[in-house]
Amino acid sequence: MSKFELKLPQMGESVAEATLTSWLKEVGDAIEADEAVFEIATDKVDSEVPSEVDGVLLEKRFDVDDVIKVGQVVAVIELNGEASGDATDSGAGSTETEAEVPEADAPEAPETAAHAAAGAEALMEKAEQTARPSTPPASHGDRFYSPLVRNMAREEGISQEELDQIPGTGKEGRVTKDDMISYIAARGGETGKAASATAQADSEPAERAGTSQPGNAQAPGGQSGTEKPEVGHAASRQAAGTPSAASGAPQPPVAISEGDEVIPMTRMGKLIAKHMAESVSTSAHVQSFVEVDVTAVVEWRERVKAEFEKREGEKLTFTPIFMEAVAKALKKFPMMNISVDGDRVIKKKQINIGMAAALPDGNLIVPVIRNADQLNLVGMARAVNDLATRARNNALKPDEVKDGTYTVTNVGSFGSVFGTPIINQPQVGILALGAIRKVPAVIETPAGDFIGIRSKMFLSHSYDHRVVNGALGGLFAKAVADYLEAWDTGREI
Repeated sequence: MSKFELKLPQMGESVAEATLTSWLKEVGDAIEADEAVFEIATDKVDSEVPSEVDGVLLEKRFDVDDVIKVGQVVAVIELNGEASGDATDSGAGSTETEAEVPEADAPEAPETAAHAAAGAEALMEKAEQTARPSTPPASHGDRFYSPLVRNMAREEGISQEELDQIPGTGKEGRVTKDDMISYIAARGGETGKAASATAQADSEPAERAGTSQPGNAQAPGGQSGTEKPEVGHAASRQAAGTPSAASGAPQPPVAISEGDEVIPMTRMGKLIAKHMAESVSTSAHVQSFVEVDVTAVVEWRERVKAEFEKREGEKLTFTPIFMEAVAKALKKFPMMNISVDGDRVIKKKQINIGMAAALPDGNLIVPVIRNADQLNLVGMARAVNDLATRARNNALKPDEVKDGTYTVTNVGSFGSVFGTPIINQPQVGILALGAIRKVPAVIETPAGDFIGIRSKMFLSHSYDHRVVNGALGGLFAKAVADYLEAWDTGREI
């Protein structure tokens, strides 16, 4: 039988890695083509990854909560029938001659375990300051601890009772290596160094022996799958007091006082935080603000919205109107529809507008309206309503959150007058829509000026000053404003 390597697919232009959230199949299970094998999560979307072939799941290369790079082999499937063109033969990447994967709670392979124990013991001699508990911590009840977590607890002198109090950020509240490192660092002393040394020692034997343990797949370029990307552990590095990539300065542990509540960040929250910090450190953010008189838009929508909903079966909100204005402005200023690739600028042919949508848990997701400049207002309203509804229901597909070329976020929906949004990499601009308010304004007429009540809002344009100068950034926002202020109140849809 031939084997097929199921790899993590490309999830979007700016997505380089994903977190494995669950396995939907176990080793030995039969798999049909297009049947989901595992679930992954990025800072943009949760998704299932299907098999491309019929077969039987032969091997899992990663565990739940592992961070996987795009292109890495996640699972090996034994094919039914003849090998496909994408399958690996027994001589190239075959797993038949590799060592059998041990159970999670089974003893380690004798020789590998001996090397690990010797290396860890040597590293621990200088770092260990606390006595080991007489009874090693163990899994019990609804609390499962991996061998690595139990080993770190034992080496750091963490009792069973203390271990049971550590909040876990893994699936179903499981305590991960990062949780242990953060806890040990906050605990203080040299024990944090010992924990890091122990974790490193536990990962080295498998790499030296070349065994087929989960997560030991060879990544493109020869990198081992067990080597988690550095950016994935930014929070752990900051907690340990080491310099972070974003700030470049040590981040001391936060003091926790009696009565304070410790709330672990969600998986998506961690990913969003990382993505935002990387964007700030990548792009030179500059903002331009324009006040817009949208009285004509407000009056027109109020007049046609009931008829529109009755005829089209869709609500007519302000969002598709604003999206139409942004699409026209991008058409007029194509150098806002670009990405930076090193010392090159990529001018995008398609105008794909990302629409930031709030999720019930408070996080944001950015579904993309493709070819937005080619949609009329009815088509735009359908696209906006559909994507917003499915975003709230966590039903978006990976293809619907990638390849955006510009982003719009509606901060006015939360009552904000204006905001300074962070650019969604690798784009170079994002427009924030402020709340629409009735305000007194000077109205100019041929007969003279007078004071009247007008509906106004602010547009806040954040752009990458590396490639977008102030003139372009300001003119783009002004073009959106001009289109809205010149709205035809007699328009038929």
